[in-house]
Amino acid sequence: MKRMKAVLILLTLIFLISGCSGSNKKGAVDRTDFGAVLAAAKGTTVNFYGWGGSELTNKWIDNYLAKYVKENYDIKINRVPMDIDQILNKMIGEKQANVKKGSVDLVWINGENFNTAMKNDLLFGPFTDYLPNYEKYVDVNSDEVKYDFGYEINGFEAPYGKAQFVFINNPEATPQASKSAEELLEYAKNYKGRVTYPAPPDFTGSAFVRNIIYDIVGYDMVKNLSADKEEVYNAIKPAIDYLKELKPYLWKEGKTYPSTIAQLDNMYADGEVIMTMSYNPNHVAAMIQTGQFPESSQSFIFDKGTIGNTHFLAIPANAANIDGALAVINAVLTPQMQASKYVPENWGDLPVVDMNKLNEEEKELFTAVKIGKGVLPPEELLSKRVGELKADVVPIIEEIWQEEIMK
Repeated sequence: MKRMKAVLILLTLIFLISGCSGSNKKGAVDRTDFGAVLAAAKGTTVNFYGWGGSELTNKWIDNYLAKYVKENYDIKINRVPMDIDQILNKMIGEKQANVKKGSVDLVWINGENFNTAMKNDLLFGPFTDYLPNYEKYVDVNSDEVKYDFGYEINGFEAPYGKAQFVFINNPEATPQASKSAEELLEYAKNYKGRVTYPAPPDFTGSAFVRNIIYDIVGYDMVKNLSADKEEVYNAIKPAIDYLKELKPYLWKEGKTYPSTIAQLDNMYADGEVIMTMSYNPNHVAAMIQTGQFPESSQSFIFDKGTIGNTHFLAIPANAANIDGALAVINAVLTPQMQASKYVPENWGDLPVVDMNKLNEEEKELFTAVKIGKGVLPPEELLSKRVGELKADVVPIIEEIWQEEIMK
């Protein structure tokens, strides 16, 4: 009888030990050990949700990033193109339904959308301390990494790339390149019906409106605005008045606007309008390379500068594959991936790595990149780079635009 009890106790101990071991393998990963993260992520699929409106961006994810993580980590990326508002609705819906293993593992996000996600407790984190390449290659003390549209990140996002707003025209068709909002108004008068911009809340259209605000009102006058609609309206009213004055000279007299930046690009490529714009300063080179834009296309910016910001990657709180998502983000922060993303024909996205942290071989990956036709020199862009407004102010500006300009 005693022998039987001993056997039963031994079997129970074996069961408990094996049970604990299985639990550790599946969920209790020591994420301070990145080797353990990679081991847990090996052989898994990461569902990567984000804006899919750029063919170049999609190809970079599919042909460069996906290939890198497959070869180095044995991870497969399932890219799911979806607008960020739909992604947030999915994440909120899953939270409300108490879904423990959500459909989104990794999300491309920034600005007011990050702010919304944080307010609704939708994100996993802080996680940047788990990423070896974050500390190794990123200037973690930079405001462009610490803040997202004025909102403190606190490790709930990792930088993906950088952007800066530029205008694009064809100097052979229209030699003038507006250096201010006032010059843009005269430009629109001279080419009546052939200038427009995407309707906010399109990301680029919203940025255009904020650039006009900066140029008319001044960045210093609006950078500390609170999310009070009356306060915002009073501060930006001179810019709203300007947009009203501009409106009758726009395409279709401003009675309608392109709904997306992709639509505006197509209109420019077809010659229907004489100007487009982008949040990617290398966009013009990529579009020339693919034959979509005229060879003589050239980007330009206002003398007072244009908005620059950082876009980020985040992990939902209920992600089914957190370790896989961490591995992919760590891969994004390698000099190899950042340099391949910087190549105009791949994407042209500005790198987030700190060049002072790179060795000579790593620096060469970036210096070897030919920025391409029509692109402004990096030093000119950086010398005229201005910050973003607070995340919760942006949708208020978009709402005011809808009420004052669109209606």
